Amino acid sequence: MANWKDHLPAAAQTYLEGRRLDEVECIISDLPGIARGKAVPASKFARQDFFHLPDSIFFQTISGGYGEAANEDEGFIEKDMTLRPDMSTATAAPWTGDWTLQVIHDAEDREGNPVGCSPRNVLKRVVDLYKKQGLTPVIAPEMEFYLVARNIDPAVEIKPMMGRSGRPAAARQAYSMTAVDEFGPVIDDIYDFAEAQGFEIDGITQEGGAGQLEINLAHGDPVKLADEVFYFKRLIREAALRHDCFATFMAKPIAEEPGSSMHVHHSILDTKSGENIFVGPQDGETD
Repeated sequence: MANWKDHLPAAAQTYLEGRRLDEVECIISDLPGIARGKAVPASKFARQDFFHLPDSIFFQTISGGYGEAANEDEGFIEKDMTLRPDMSTATAAPWTGDWTLQVIHDAEDREGNPVGCSPRNVLKRVVDLYKKQGLTPVIAPEMEFYLVARNIDPAVEIKPMMGRSGRPAAARQAYSMTAVDEFGPVIDDIYDFAEAQGFEIDGITQEGGAGQLEINLAHGDPVKLADEVFYFKRLIREAALRHDCFATFMAKPIAEEPGSSMHVHHSILDTKSGENIFVGPQDGETD
């Protein structure tokens, strides 16, 4: 890929300005949203147009086991997929000890067809269905997660992290700015990492659980926002590790606290007129 650095997104170019790129993380999301892939020296990435991973990554469960393949007779045989970089997704990994970029890749089979079960390919197909109808979908995701105390023993229950005041995070404090301030150092790193990666945060709020936060992203294209959510989960976990706590996106990490989820606000625009099809006459409701 000749002169590939000249075509990086602006945030990635700013991150590398005056610096020597050491490594590129070639990644793809599996079904639960875990980043799979390979880390390669930047010099090798510059010489390759693609790399391979087995399709078994889409049969792997979140706990590390393997689910049943669709074809019960054949099972899965770990066929090689061809992974091609989407350079529009290139972004910094600002928590690393050297200068590293992450690049999301698209999965193809050996004939060059999109791998049907790859989550990014599934979303692209859905967006294309809208486009064929002359419609443009727009989304805005809201991610909920907990900041919890470090816990390396699965037999020990998860507890809220200790705030900067030296007290455990308090529950039932939805939208409390004081509660948000308890996590100030972690949030500062989240903002710094997001800026280095070129991501726009629309807001951060305290939710109802002890140590439970929500991050809102600005509305936009579904594929672009899905990529950012994929990146953000890793970004938030890395920011938490810098401050001796963990970030978890589990649905119910603490039994007596509210659960976490991800809300997705959505609207649909008429591509030609730009009008929101959910809005009726005089900005009223639709039928």
